[in-house]
Amino acid sequence: SKLTNLGHLEMTWRSRVHFHPLLVRILHKSRLRYYGKPEKKMDMPYQAYFEVADGSGMMSMVLWNSLCLEWYHSMKVGTVLLLAKYAIKSSYPFKTHPTPGDSQMKRFATIEICLNVRDPPTEISIIPEEMVKPEWGLPEVKYRFITRSELDDLPHNHSCDVIGLVTFVGRAERARKREHSEDFWLYRWAHAIDGTSDQPFILELFATSQPDVFEHIHPMTYLVCTQMRVMTENPSRTVYLTTSNESQIFITGWHKGQPYTKDAKVKNFIQWTKSQSEADQIKKTVIGGYYPFPRPPDSFLKY
Repeated sequence: SKLTNLGHLEMTWRSRVHFHPLLVRILHKSRLRYYGKPEKKMDMPYQAYFEVADGSGMMSMVLWNSLCLEWYHSMKVGTVLLLAKYAIKSSYPFKTHPTPGDSQMKRFATIEICLNVRDPPTEISIIPEEMVKPEWGLPEVKYRFITRSELDDLPHNHSCDVIGLVTFVGRAERARKREHSEDFWLYRWAHAIDGTSDQPFILELFATSQPDVFEHIHPMTYLVCTQMRVMTENPSRTVYLTTSNESQIFITGWHKGQPYTKDAKVKNFIQWTKSQSEADQIKKTVIGGYYPFPRPPDSFLKY
């Protein structure tokens, strides 16, 4: 069928009701959001954002309600989609935006693609990777991996991806989303090393929409965290990383076929792990317990 592209959509969307099909690759994926309220009777109040791209640039795509239950887990970073009968709307101004791996990519921020179960009923097809043709001009997924030795020089709130060998994972803890609220965030602390520094990555991992991964982070697993944010604790200048709305977490057993396996820093890390003694590393690992962070000063005078 005749295809359109994201750049052409941005220029012509106001003058059209029906749009030609789109062929795009998913570059980023947000956590699943539940927006149900007791007074509103909605069957499936779910929503998820994706950033999708073709040869012309990148745009947000929103998956709504019951389509989330049907498609959310199938739509992975790197997946190629053929979309038909979708809607176009002005962008929601307050949503978060991931930092693209390719800083040169054009971002179409004024509109977003809406995938609904009706009005109109969107048709979604996943194209297997082996059937994707180079002449389609779809961009590859790019990452911003850093090593532990590079972390201390990065500014507050900088976005990056990391890979490391887990040496500590704490128990799951809860924090109120807002004061006096009954809603909680679930998170846990972890340490991971990559051989480039004596210090580990300190990771604050909030439960994303991947409970099967979040619950199985163990010492000695290879941990990949994408779209992490650099946080600097003053006055101690302690640096740690926290998850963002678009973070994805992967552990040993989940890496096969992921786009980041081609990244040079990931390959360097794998080479480093092959040079390590598993028995020596296991002696240094810890699991569970209370992890006070940031750590309190040694003495009252330093408070």
